[in-house]
Amino acid sequence: MITKKTFDFLERLEKNNNREWFEEHRDLYEQSYGEMQELAMEVNRLMASHDHIVELSPKRSIFRIYRDVRFSKDKTPYKVYWGGKVKRDTPLLRGGYYYHVEPGGSFVAAGFWGPDSKDLKLIRNHIAQDHSVLERINRSADFRSEFPRGIQGDKLVRSPQGYDMDHPAIEWLQNKQFIVQKYFPDEEVVHPDFAEKINHAFKTVRPFLNYMSEILTTNLNGEPLYE
Repeated sequence: MITKKTFDFLERLEKNNNREWFEEHRDLYEQSYGEMQELAMEVNRLMASHDHIVELSPKRSIFRIYRDVRFSKDKTPYKVYWGGKVKRDTPLLRGGYYYHVEPGGSFVAAGFWGPDSKDLKLIRNHIAQDHSVLERINRSADFRSEFPRGIQGDKLVRSPQGYDMDHPAIEWLQNKQFIVQKYFPDEEVVHPDFAEKINHAFKTVRPFLNYMSEILTTNLNGEPLYE
C-alpha cells in the first residue's frame, strides 16, 4: 500500500518545505495521502480482529501533515513524515498504538506517552507493590523478538516522591513514560505485507497494554475503579 512514491514525496518535501512548492505539487501529496489512508484502512481491519478499537475512518486515523507552528521556532509548514493511530475502545482498555512512515525512520510504537499525574501515581503504586508481572512481560521471548529494547520512556533523574532509590522496582518507578518501539527499513515499508507487520507488532504488545489497563482501572486491592 505504501510505495516509493510516498518516500519520494516526503524526501522532496523536506528539501522544499514551503507552501508554494506544496501547492504546485499537491498531486504528489494527494497520492501519498491516499496510500496512507489505504494503509490505515487495512491496519484498522486487522486490528479489529483481535482488539476492541474505535472505528475511525482512514482520514481520522492519519494525522494531518500540516505543522502547528504557533509556538515553535521552526516555522516550516509541513511535517516530513506521516503518522497514524489506532485507538482502543472504552475506558477499560488503555494505551495507544502509533505508526510512523518516514524515509529512513519508519517505526511503530505503543504504550503510554504522557500519562497524567493521577495515572502515573496509580501505575507507580501498583508497580511498587508488585513489579514481577511487568518484568515477566518485558523479558518474554515473543515480546523481545518484536521489541528488542523492551519497555522504554523518559525517566526521572531521582526517585519519585514517596519512594527511595533502593526500592527493588526503582528502575520502573522512575519512568515517566512506558512505551515500546520497533523500526522498519524502507524496503519493508514498501512491501505489500507492511500492514500485517504493523498488526503483528501491535498484537505482540497486547499483554503489556492489557496489564497496564488492569492496573489503571483497579485499586491496589484489585477492586474496579470503573463500573
